[in-house]
Amino acid sequence: MSKTNKIGNYRYRILALLMFATTINYFDRSIIGVMAPTLEKMFGWTNTDYANIMISFKVAYAIGMLSMGGLIDRLGTKKGYVLSIGLWSVFGMLHAAVRPGFSVIGFAAARFGLGFGESGNFPAAIKTTAEWFPKKDRAFATGLFNAATSIGAIAAPFVIGWIVHENGKNWQIPFLITGVLSAIWVFLWLRTYKKPEAHPKVSKEELAYIQEDSEAENEEKLPWKAVAGKRQTWAFALAKVTDAVWWFYLFWGAKFLAETFDVNIKNIALPFFVIYILADGGSILGGYLSGVFIRKGWSVNKARKITLLICGLIILPVAFVAITDNKWLAICLMGLGAAGHQAWSANIFTLASDVFPKKATASVVGIGGMVGAVAGIVADFALGSVLDQAGNTGYFWAFLIAGSSYLIILGFVHLIMPKMTPMDENLNLIEG
Repeated sequence: MSKTNKIGNYRYRILALLMFATTINYFDRSIIGVMAPTLEKMFGWTNTDYANIMISFKVAYAIGMLSMGGLIDRLGTKKGYVLSIGLWSVFGMLHAAVRPGFSVIGFAAARFGLGFGESGNFPAAIKTTAEWFPKKDRAFATGLFNAATSIGAIAAPFVIGWIVHENGKNWQIPFLITGVLSAIWVFLWLRTYKKPEAHPKVSKEELAYIQEDSEAENEEKLPWKAVAGKRQTWAFALAKVTDAVWWFYLFWGAKFLAETFDVNIKNIALPFFVIYILADGGSILGGYLSGVFIRKGWSVNKARKITLLICGLIILPVAFVAITDNKWLAICLMGLGAAGHQAWSANIFTLASDVFPKKATASVVGIGGMVGAVAGIVADFALGSVLDQAGNTGYFWAFLIAGSSYLIILGFVHLIMPKMTPMDENLNLIEG
């Protein structure tokens, strides 16, 4: 009998629910990116119009990351997660009510609500992972649920290609599907979730395994300003600037392929499948790799940062996407970049729970997510303007930055946080 069977594995049921929630999150988030070329033609949007709609999402996401992260720490994971998914589901479905006469402002308003609700997913999921997995397993667990972002992104073009016509007929239906999926998730979550120490289905052996490398924490809430005042928070936040690159793939990837290689709504599914299946592999392998290094006796600091260095090197070739005239080479390079990003992301998310106590994790992730959203806003504004003024040459600079930014950012993260010394429940460093 395996060790896992002896100690129990209820934590993986919780992880499965995190994967389900994240799949819904990214299916909802990806719909507009997949349909962007079609919606632009239907509603007569310019690149700047589309950028402004994307900016609306990210402004709300940035605001939501600050407020939802702290709110989830106060409410607890169970209630906080339900609040988040409930909000994003309502606003996701409201996209279907937008009419042509006010398409830009209508989509911007719906995206704003969607962004605020979706901002709670990752703070809640990272907090749940910290509650249910020991440090040595957190990057792998994070990699697994983070891989669900790609499942959602893969599902979106297949569902849309099946339902939506090239002329845009039935475009509202994909926005409504997530409401049904979200209702199912909420039912399962409310039936399933409790903290491991209070869960009747968690054995003593599994609880001991979950808590074997964690410090006991009191229930006293930490003020937001205490977390915001730590340089470790801003090291994590700086690493999250790379969210702008991921959102570039997600929201502008279909437009790039449509404008450069004439890929349309009916044949976008296979390119997106290739890109995001590679991203899935990167997320899982990236999380697994740092765990392997830790099991070899490496410090958490060395294991995470060497893995991040490998990720940055893997991502470098994406800088050449815009200068190739081969569609499938471009797609594979985008997939390589997406794989490297997801491996990076799995380890970056884990930095927060490696260093901070569990009760502060959602707040730290929220601050980092806010910084990533602001970076995405700047990128959208710049790219939309350049594409309208200079044509597709704007994509050259976008991919150049996407390929080179990770190694530069990693250098600064190391300068700010040379050692990943964990903190106790009062945010004091635990030496030794």
